Formats: sequence, structure tokens, C-alpha cells
Amino acid sequence: MKKECPSCAMEIDQTDEVCPICGYEFPQSRRLIKPVTWVLVLLLLLPFIRLVLRLLIRLIE
Repeated sequence: MKKECPSCAMEIDQTDEVCPICGYEFPQSRRLIKPVTWVLVLLLLLPFIRLVLRLLIRLIE
């Protein structure tokens, strides 16, 4: 597969990390962003989840 260099618009191999024409360095893989995003979302929602659980426990009692 090919990808386009955003700097010089040349098509280069998908596996290339640097454009051989202009030297543009492609950003590293963003695999870490998804797990970090989920952890942050869970941390932000944790107080709300605890509140809902407390309310449910009070309703059951």
C-alpha cells in the first residue's frame, strides 16, 4: 500500500517512516492513545458511577 507525504505529496510505501524525497518524518503510531483515553474516561466517570451505585443500594434497602 502507499501513503501520501503531507509535505511534498509524493506517494511512498506505507511502512516508510521518513519521506525519501523531502525528509518529512511521519508521526509514530498512536496505539497508546486509545488505552490512555479509556483510562481517563473511566476516571472521570468513576464519581458518577459511585453515586448511581449508592442510590441503587439505598433503593434496594
